[in-house]
Amino acid sequence: MQKFIINGGRRLRGELALQGSKNSSLPIMAASLLCFGECTLHSCPALTDVYAAARILNCVGCKCTFSDNTAAIDSASVSSTSVSEKLMREMRSSIIFMGAMLGRTGECTVSVPGGCELGPRPIDMHLSALSKMGIDIRENGGDIVCRASGGRARGAKISLAFPSVGATENVILAAVTAEGETVINNAAREPEICDLCSFLRKCGADISGDGESRIIIIGKKQLHGCEYTIMPDRIVGATYLSMAAATKGEIILTNACVPEMEPFLSVLEQTGCSIYTSENRIYLRSGTRLRAVKDIIRTMPHPGFPTDAQAVLMAALTAADGTSVFEENIFDCRYRHIEALLKMGANIQVLGKVAVVKGVEGLRGANIEATDLRGGAALVIAALCADGSSEITRLCHIDRGYENMEEAIRLLGGDIRRS
Repeated sequence: MQKFIINGGRRLRGELALQGSKNSSLPIMAASLLCFGECTLHSCPALTDVYAAARILNCVGCKCTFSDNTAAIDSASVSSTSVSEKLMREMRSSIIFMGAMLGRTGECTVSVPGGCELGPRPIDMHLSALSKMGIDIRENGGDIVCRASGGRARGAKISLAFPSVGATENVILAAVTAEGETVINNAAREPEICDLCSFLRKCGADISGDGESRIIIIGKKQLHGCEYTIMPDRIVGATYLSMAAATKGEIILTNACVPEMEPFLSVLEQTGCSIYTSENRIYLRSGTRLRAVKDIIRTMPHPGFPTDAQAVLMAALTAADGTSVFEENIFDCRYRHIEALLKMGANIQVLGKVAVVKGVEGLRGANIEATDLRGGAALVIAALCADGSSEITRLCHIDRGYENMEEAIRLLGGDIRRS
């Protein structure tokens, strides 16, 4: 099992170009299934999740290759409408292939990511929305079998109970080739939704309203391939900014999506960091001990504070002056990193969805385990500003979303190696 060995206490300084967005790359790769022809995706990050998406595309008959952060996907022919449970398990967001397969072939057979049973769970919203589009959905031995009557989904008016990113993406993917008009009310407004829609429009789709809570889609019979550049990863940007802030460092992020990162930047600025932005660059200088954030940090759908940035900011605030309060409103299991932070000397109390972080004088190195993607990144931040050496295991979680994290940290002057 690979691990990071980190010697803390070094200030991080330097310039770093942001990788392409994982949360854009995966749905756009799935969307390439809808296109008769080749799609070339630039700035596609080299991540295990991206490789998993490529394996799913190849499994159903597409030709997908990946080199130098460019994915070339030829979906001229699709030979299968079934994705194996093994492939579905490799990537949590593999469920987005449901909408893409339905949009391309009118049918699909998938399993729930993680292999959990049907019942109350987040994808119920996906299934409910797709059923309104004339999709017959049945369970068969643990598989979810979906089929559009007449071979093509029908446009529908869909009101989501919650602005779910995944459900919004699945409906969009099914609707761009459906018969008639689809209207999504209470749609997710995340920048990655806009990136998906921009890609689909370039492929010939008729979509309007993305970035707002009401998206209107007029179905087309067929889409064509295109060349497209994936947007920068705003959560990776938040991670490295938090890292520099926690280590009293200084960083310039290039290839940054500044407007999309504003909900995070406005909170980080309250810690006392100097932050300056230009069109696609963010400069941060810390230099002194951070201050606690006075306002409650509430995770909310975009344009609120992103849930994916909660753990990394919390790690930075564990050694700040004062007390910061987090309220997690998106996911139930987003505090799993706290146990490891406590082991490192943090003072954090959790009551339901609220976490109270009282800044301590300093953290100490420890042997800890990443339990999820963003929680793993948070532990790296804590280890970089801790006294002594830390070992972080289960790097498989971190590798899902961060391209060569150890190389980026070494470039900034951090003492980290993969063993």
